[in-house]
Amino acid sequence: MKIAVTGTPGVGKSTLVARVADRVPLSCGGMVTAAIQKCGRRVGFAVQNLATGEEGVLAHLHGADGPRFGRYRLNLRDLEAVGVGAIARAIEEAALVIVDEVGPMELCSSLFIQTVKQALDEAQNLLVTVHRRSNHPLAYMIRHRADHLVRLTRESRDAAVSEITQWLTAGHTRATSLP
Repeated sequence: MKIAVTGTPGVGKSTLVARVADRVPLSCGGMVTAAIQKCGRRVGFAVQNLATGEEGVLAHLHGADGPRFGRYRLNLRDLEAVGVGAIARAIEEAALVIVDEVGPMELCSSLFIQTVKQALDEAQNLLVTVHRRSNHPLAYMIRHRADHLVRLTRESRDAAVSEITQWLTAGHTRATSLP
């Protein structure tokens, strides 16, 4: 089952992914992102391997290398080593591959794009967050190949966690009950 989640920035897409990962009876792997805070201000974004906990810096205000993205410098090295590595490992080992998120920063990496396409083709179950306004061919492909496209709002967030968990659990139950 392929599930894509989209919504405005700050609506809770990453929170939804974390809650679903905690609730589903499936082995989960892949990458998640989070804000890096210092003194109450966002100074960057972290990328984390969901299965191992390994962390890297996706983008930072004070990054020295990498392409500029708004106020931040992208750290393609950590995106590819930690994030892409986590997705590739999850495709091979996990029952649920999680990609949080397919957004403008991540789409600067051709290796990321290639690996997410592989997950879309090969993963048994995929939960992916997609930037709401992206017209990138990968974002378009995800939105149109998903079995379910969830447009998240603050009001729908809790119900969406339950609904997505049910979809994945139902698929898991069917898959395990076959001879």
